[in-house]
Amino acid sequence: MRNDSATASDVLALTGGPANISQVTHCLTRLRLTLADPAAVDEESLRALPGVLGVIGAGTPSLQVVLGPGVVDTVTAEVERQLAVAAARAGGVRAGTGAVDAGRGSDATAPERTRRGGAVLRRVANVFVPLIPALIGCGVIAGINGLLVNAGWLPGLTPALAAIASGFMALIAVFVGYQTAKEFGGTPILGGAVAAVVVYPGVAKVTAFGMHLSPGQGGVLGALAAALLATRVEKWCRGRLPGALDVLLTPTVTVLVAGLATLYGLMYAAGAVATAIGTGANWLLTTTGAFAGLLLGGLFLPLVMLGLHQALIPIHTTLIEQQGYTVLLPLLAMAGAGQVGGALAVYVRLRHDTALRTTIRSALPAGLLGVGEPLIYGVSLPLGRPFITACVGGSAGGAFVGFFAMLGEKVGATAIGPSGWALFPLLTGNQGPAPAIAIYAGGLLTAYATGFAATLAFGFPRGRTPRGGSPRGAMPGGETPSPAGRTPGDPA
Repeated sequence: MRNDSATASDVLALTGGPANISQVTHCLTRLRLTLADPAAVDEESLRALPGVLGVIGAGTPSLQVVLGPGVVDTVTAEVERQLAVAAARAGGVRAGTGAVDAGRGSDATAPERTRRGGAVLRRVANVFVPLIPALIGCGVIAGINGLLVNAGWLPGLTPALAAIASGFMALIAVFVGYQTAKEFGGTPILGGAVAAVVVYPGVAKVTAFGMHLSPGQGGVLGALAAALLATRVEKWCRGRLPGALDVLLTPTVTVLVAGLATLYGLMYAAGAVATAIGTGANWLLTTTGAFAGLLLGGLFLPLVMLGLHQALIPIHTTLIEQQGYTVLLPLLAMAGAGQVGGALAVYVRLRHDTALRTTIRSALPAGLLGVGEPLIYGVSLPLGRPFITACVGGSAGGAFVGFFAMLGEKVGATAIGPSGWALFPLLTGNQGPAPAIAIYAGGLLTAYATGFAATLAFGFPRGRTPRGGSPRGAMPGGETPSPAGRTPGDPA
């Protein structure tokens, strides 16, 4: 039986104890820890823990422990509870939790700890990861509402569903600003207040450089930039104002300076960048769709393995704001399908390896729903070659979907987060949901088949014995020309 409390205790003990943890977050599959001393982590023992599927970022302040969907939520909650208990026993407040002192945005040690954080892209991704559940929920509701509208069913309910689905996206800039300030050591509510300027309808009355602003111009990129600037201004004020004036002047100066800069500069710049992203994505698919799909589908698994795939979230979100869907996610989802095909080939080929086949059976449902980490860390990556052949399957599926984009049939997702079969309710495109669903299904089948065939043909070194099976080319008396002790999963 799963014991999440014990898992949390073991993770804390092997990462240097509660005093070594300055921040705790999680995404769909990973527990993310910010460490004071990365050298205190016992990586080998951490990887060996039951339930831990992988460890990313060992030796750096940003450690990711792969636990899988569902499990990560309960383990993270238990880690936070145990950290709170440890902090209470120590008689202090743990750094990095967002606790404030007399209205200040963070405790005195937060700037030092944030500077020791992960790479900038990873930290930007941390801004968007907590927003994914709302994006998924609203995206599914939008998809259901679209089907009802097209079918002419429940006309009295569809306006309510549209309002529920659209409300979050209309104010997403505020949430991005809040999360940005929180991640980079500012006061979250000040970040949200400055970012709210981006979506306030009254900005239409603002004129600068002979041009009128539009509410929402710059979108999440403008909100991100505004909150980053607000955090810098706030930190500058905190270090220069005495306590009596700090409470009054710091919030005022922060909102005023960052707000004016947002209105008279950042919204224009972010709007230009957002337009370039949308134009570039459309050009990429209509001009080089098959090749672009081949590259994106083939390279996405390595990004997932390194934990860098979350850095694409701002791009997805910008495309959804502009066009109503992101054309990149269906292409990237093909990587998971190639992984499923490769895992099925391993299951067929290593039919006597009971332990590995059990792992595949338990990880396959998650893989079909687009959660690739269990299969990556439990099957393909340890075996070596099947990871590469799974990428080949992803390339084939991506090329399939990209080819139709060149023909004018774009496939997009109205929200980010799920992939695999879980993406079907979120699919739409420039020709409507029905063609998008058909093309996406064809891409999945192509990736499954190619990943399976490539793994079966090239996923195992020649002359090596499938575990428990008879070696190809075995010599009389049971001798085999392959090196002793190696299995087909060992890298050549």
